[in-house]
Amino acid sequence: MTPTRRSLVAATLAAPVVLKFGLGSAQAATTLKLSHQFPGGTIEEGDFRDRMCRKFAKIVNERSKGALEVQVYPGSSLMKTNAQFGAMRKGALDMSLYPSPYAGGEVPELNIGLMPALVTSYAQAVAWKSAPVGRKLAEILDAKGIILVSWVWQAGGVASRERPLVAPADAKGMKVRGGSREMDMMMKEAGAATLSIPSNESYAAMQTGACDAVITSSTSLISFRLEELAKALTSGRERSYWFMLEPIMMSKTVFSGLPKDQQDLIMAVGTELESFGQAGAKEDDTRVEEIFTKAGAKVSQLDEKSLGQWRDLARNTAWKDYAGKNATCAELLKLAEQVA
Repeated sequence: MTPTRRSLVAATLAAPVVLKFGLGSAQAATTLKLSHQFPGGTIEEGDFRDRMCRKFAKIVNERSKGALEVQVYPGSSLMKTNAQFGAMRKGALDMSLYPSPYAGGEVPELNIGLMPALVTSYAQAVAWKSAPVGRKLAEILDAKGIILVSWVWQAGGVASRERPLVAPADAKGMKVRGGSREMDMMMKEAGAATLSIPSNESYAAMQTGACDAVITSSTSLISFRLEELAKALTSGRERSYWFMLEPIMMSKTVFSGLPKDQQDLIMAVGTELESFGQAGAKEDDTRVEEIFTKAGAKVSQLDEKSLGQWRDLARNTAWKDYAGKNATCAELLKLAEQVA
């Protein structure tokens, strides 16, 4: 059979092993491709999610003494955003820092990673990993061919073209990008129309008027320069109904093909970098306010009353819908509610 261009490309992406030459002899080394959708920078400057991936690559290379190399591909430069999760499951992509609810179409349980008003603080978010809900989520992903390497949570805010979106009453008549099916359900209940796009398409949607308000992480609000288009920001610094799980994931097929010492190294470095990820997210919650204020936008905070109103809407729409999908979703939701 004559190989097609598509099959050759797929084979290239799927094969992590390359040969490195040194001291006159060939030495087997492994190269892993780590893809993400966010803007690229350097290990010291730029989107902290890209920096986290670059730090991961640097530390893994150093500790493995070059036996394990990680190449970072920012800005969906290796493959399109929505294709990354499925490619990891098939072993056609090695790793990705990936917003978990983007994979909700393939694995509905992952929509809990952006369940409105379920997680409302970083302390609550970080507690998931060692709690029953985190262990259950890791088991589900493992069964679907995905290894959770590094847990990262981000709070989110709202950038609006015209008027602020703070309380549910503000949403009526607005076209809103929420970031997940469940977030969209809550927004629709509040009277908004919704738009389903990756966060890296938010600027164009706001620029053309297809979208009035974008709800996304503080880091994405900064990285995608939405202050250039927005007149209002609802900050997630003090509290938020928008917390997203954006972990570094790895193909189980690729992971299982590595020797045990390299598997252990990957997991150890992933765990070590979680504190960097959470610190970066919190720093951006403050920085986004500074950037939008400087650009002339009105900055608002979400108070407890408004947060409670959003939670009531979410409980009667998104939470109810999610729990009704299957027994596993219902179990995950129940476990998540136990995390204070």
